[in-house]
Amino acid sequence: MSKQPAIIVPEGCTKVLLHACCAPCSSAIVEWLLAHQIEPVIYYFNPNIYPQEEYEIRKNESKRHAESLGIEWIDGDRWAHAEWLRAVTGLEHEPERGRRCEACFYHRLFYTARKAQELDIPFFATTLASSRWKNLDQVNAAGKRAEEMVNKYPADSAVHEPVHFWAQNWRKDGLQERRNELLKEYQFYNQQYCGCEFSFKGLML
Repeated sequence: MSKQPAIIVPEGCTKVLLHACCAPCSSAIVEWLLAHQIEPVIYYFNPNIYPQEEYEIRKNESKRHAESLGIEWIDGDRWAHAEWLRAVTGLEHEPERGRRCEACFYHRLFYTARKAQELDIPFFATTLASSRWKNLDQVNAAGKRAEEMVNKYPADSAVHEPVHFWAQNWRKDGLQERRNELLKEYQFYNQQYCGCEFSFKGLML
């Protein structure tokens, strides 16, 4: 009996809109996609990141990485932080991996799914599923919900093919180890907290 591969490519997937939380987390995934003839388009949408200086550093590193590989990179939000705060209102005191994280993941992946629909890219995925600090079930549930909502309520009257969330544990197949190697090779800025002000304040305690 042949062993099932650690990373399973959805049938018909030759291009994917990849929501990138940062350059370190996307680097090994992008490398894997390119090696398997799948075209990645990087979508940077992370209005949760705080403060704005931190946001700009992470965004610029993501852009630098994409440009070094000659792949498309899209700036998705330009720090729409106030909107993100509204999305997590009432959840400010939730612990990490709690309901605030669920709302945060959904907010970012909904916009990713919407962008995939707009660009007629049938698959979208996220580097959030590569972090050992994130709850993979929460990430996948948010991605699936985003898929359902965007397909049910398109942003415009144009006819679009359905978009599909590629639920994948991107820590598999040696990608976690490769991420750490690429972190050093590219000399990426390596953040020490999730990104939002609530995790930042927790770090300071």
